Amino acid sequence: MLCSAIFGTTLWAGFNLFVAIGCYLVIGGVTAGTLLYWGSPVIEVTAGELRAGRARLPLSQVGDVAELDEAQARALRGPRADPSAYLLIRPYLKLALYVQVLSADPARPYWLIGTRRPAELAAAIQRSRPQSRARGSSVG
Repeated sequence: MLCSAIFGTTLWAGFNLFVAIGCYLVIGGVTAGTLLYWGSPVIEVTAGELRAGRARLPLSQVGDVAELDEAQARALRGPRADPSAYLLIRPYLKLALYVQVLSADPARPYWLIGTRRPAELAAAIQRSRPQSRARGSSVG
């Protein structure tokens, strides 16, 4: 927001007060909208499904789930990252959850989900997994 104020002041130079107010409103609004959109992905465990942002993973395809501390999460976001993995990370979240994907298609070997409460997310996945397996076995 400070950069937006400085940029607005730069654009204002030489114009009247109405142009300045317009610059601040437009630049501040765009910055606020961008920050809100950036922080808007929702992580949720529903009936038989893990949703992280726009991606969805059936719980029947979830393998190992591990809570990662700051160092482990940093390693999987950086040098140890698999380029084909699904990452929902935000730089201001230091902790993450590792979710192994059990699938015949190796396109997404794991998900790395940045979250403030990885233990709660792992527990929600563990609680919901038997329900999805029971549903999957009764259908097939």
